[in-house]
Order: sequence, then structure tokens, then C-alpha cells
Amino acid sequence: MTVVPHHLVEGPPDGDVVVLSGSLGSDLRTWDAQVGPLVTAGFRVVRHDHRGHGHSPVPPGPYSLADLGGDVLALLDRVGARRVHWVGLSLGGMVGTWLAQHAPERLRGLVLLCTSARLGPPESWAERAALVRARGTGAVAAAVVGRWLTPGFALAHPEVPAELIAMVAGTSAEGYASCCAAIGDADLEPGLPGITAPTLLVAGAQDPATPPPHLERIAAAVPGARLEVLDPGAHLVTAEQPERTSRLIVDHLRSVA
Repeated sequence: MTVVPHHLVEGPPDGDVVVLSGSLGSDLRTWDAQVGPLVTAGFRVVRHDHRGHGHSPVPPGPYSLADLGGDVLALLDRVGARRVHWVGLSLGGMVGTWLAQHAPERLRGLVLLCTSARLGPPESWAERAALVRARGTGAVAAAVVGRWLTPGFALAHPEVPAELIAMVAGTSAEGYASCCAAIGDADLEPGLPGITAPTLLVAGAQDPATPPPHLERIAAAVPGARLEVLDPGAHLVTAEQPERTSRLIVDHLRSVA
């Protein structure tokens, strides 16, 4: 069953559309720092919550990347966007990679942040899903956010991890666990050489969830792809390095346009 995700649309109605897609356990608020620079640059920004996250519907799981990708295609049709720039972090990057392989005619430019083409093993994701279904997302929230930010940044800005922990803990247990299945089952590596959208990859130098080698493998396989590594930076570079991340995104999408 396809669902139209909860979303916000901001920016000039005649601007090129940029879709912002976030990580497992997050909602569209994680892109707050990127919206302003993109709108100022003339882009129309669409950000959304994955199914089972934020204010989106929570259909019965488990989910697949095809489910999440189908939701996004329905969203693009809803907002009248034929072709878009895709900016995805972590799970959002995996969805963008799936779209680049299965619906390339809908993409203009692609930015993949702190993500992977294959993030196994499936058993570890099944274990996390089981834990969340048994004890709720609050049981994993602190550990998840501990991988999102470097210790130094978290110590200097304690309000940021506190807000993110509350965000993860507020995510539907069924939605979170069902998206774990989508990640654990995904293997996007065989289709990487066929991606035609101009691609920028951004890694966090200290990211323990998707370390730079994950992005290096994608960069080596996607024709013409470019990799930037942000240091310091853990998994949520959009929060830890907002200005530099936004500048990289805007510059890449302008070069595509």
C-alpha cells in the first residue's frame, strides 16, 4: 500500500524542486538549517517524513525500499514535481539511490549524505527491530543519537542531542522497526554503475554508522560522482556542520541546474 508522506513545501513556486529526505528515527525538522539557504538560492524545498515517522501514516510493516520509494513517487505527483533534485541522509540517501536506479527520469541531481548502498548485516537490523517492538523507540534513542553527533559537539551544544533523543523516542515503534527491515534487506550496490544523475556524496569523518568507506564505495561506482568528507562530523552532518553542508548542497545543485 502506497502512502503520501507528511510533507512541507517552502520556497518559490517556480523554483527547481529539491526533496530533503532524512534518517531512520528522524522527522523533517532535521533539515531546518538547510531550508533557508536552499530557498534563498531560489529552490522550492519539499521535505517529508518517511512512512512510520513524524506525522506520516504508519501502515503495517515490515517495509522495503520499494515501499519508501513508491511513497516518494506519490508525493512528487501530489506536489506536481515531474523531476527533482534529491538530497537524502542515511535512510533518505538509500531511498534516493533506489530512485536513481528505478525511476531515473524523476531525478535531476543527487546528493547522498552519510549513507550506504549496503548496510548489513540483516541480523543486526532484525535485532534492533525486535528490541524496539518490545520496548519502544525510547530504548534505543540515546544510543542512536550518540552515533549522530561527535562527543565534542554534543558536549558543547547539549540542547541538540536532547532534542534529537526526544525526536527518536517519539517515533512510532512499528514505523521504526519496519524501516529497520528496509535497511537490513537493501543491497543497492549492483545498480550503482547505472546511475546517471550528477551525484555528490558527503561523509562525516567520525561517522560510526556509515563511515567514509561506505561513501567511497558509492563514489567509485557511480560515474562522475564526487565525495566530500566533513571533519569534524558524525552521522548527522546537517546539524553538526550546517553551513558547510548547506553550501555543498546548494553549489552542487546549482551546477546541475
